[in-house]
Amino acid sequence: MKALVHAEIAGINGLAYQEMEERIPKAEEVRVLLKTAGLNHRDLFTIDQNHKPSDPPIIIGSDGAGIIDAVGDGVENVKVGDEVIINPSLGWREKSDAPPQGFGIIGLPTHGTFAEKIIVPAENVVHKPEYLSWEEAGVLSLAALTAYRALFTRGKISPEMKVLIPGIGSGVATFLLQFAKAVGATVYVTSRSKIKCEKALELGADLAINSEEDWDKALNGEKVDLVIECVGAATFNKSLKQLRSGGTIVTFGASAGDVVQLNIREFFYGQYNLFGSTMGSGEEYSEMLQFIEKHQIKPIVDQMYPLEQYEQAFSRLEKAQQLGKIGFTIR
Repeated sequence: MKALVHAEIAGINGLAYQEMEERIPKAEEVRVLLKTAGLNHRDLFTIDQNHKPSDPPIIIGSDGAGIIDAVGDGVENVKVGDEVIINPSLGWREKSDAPPQGFGIIGLPTHGTFAEKIIVPAENVVHKPEYLSWEEAGVLSLAALTAYRALFTRGKISPEMKVLIPGIGSGVATFLLQFAKAVGATVYVTSRSKIKCEKALELGADLAINSEEDWDKALNGEKVDLVIECVGAATFNKSLKQLRSGGTIVTFGASAGDVVQLNIREFFYGQYNLFGSTMGSGEEYSEMLQFIEKHQIKPIVDQMYPLEQYEQAFSRLEKAQQLGKIGFTIR
């Protein structure tokens, strides 16, 4: 089968679209004939930092959707021919304060979704929501699950809250906006891009702020109850400044720097709550799917590329040109 494989050289130069051996699923496993897959910042980190040149070659990619074409012994939740999406969260079944020992993500350490076929545990596939297209289903899981846990499990969002989402261009951020508005919250977003700000307003944002502006002035001194910080060091302290006393900030992204200087005295006088968040459990994945089906929420698909045109897709993501999710068509 054809697959996008990383080996020997760090970064995009270590990627090759090549033949890889096709396997047969073992007990409690299924094989998915992939139709679409989603590109994430995690894939950039994998090839730049996490997958070492000395490591064995690996098929990258965490998001995908397709059709079951083989099942191992003991599989009961799906059958050959079923249309499914893949939950990339491995070894984390029940909702908990933190992932259990052994938690992993498809695409590293296991082979990922940028391939014609993938074998995954049967518990990691669920039937594709009928209202989603293949393009939408293929880019959904990682970003939507990350957004759901950050906003609901960690952020405890409620309808009366005011929520700030810096950096509205990413796939996770567009889910955060749609989820928060579905709940009934007031949502403010930021971006350096006028186009992204305009799109956010179309999606329901109550205010879109140019990231270069004075955020406090743009909000007329108004403070928010909850900040979901997915940018990193570049915006963290600006985000914290907009939080009300006793408010909550949830962080899970560091694409714009991972080291922050924090004024501890201001933090404890402000009685702030700070939570980290990463991906989510199988239980939260099920909750997320029920939520998006109830509200008919769809991923914002930025652009789809044939898998063999991966260089263009990675370049668009690296330059932060996307609004929403970048994906691949495989079949």
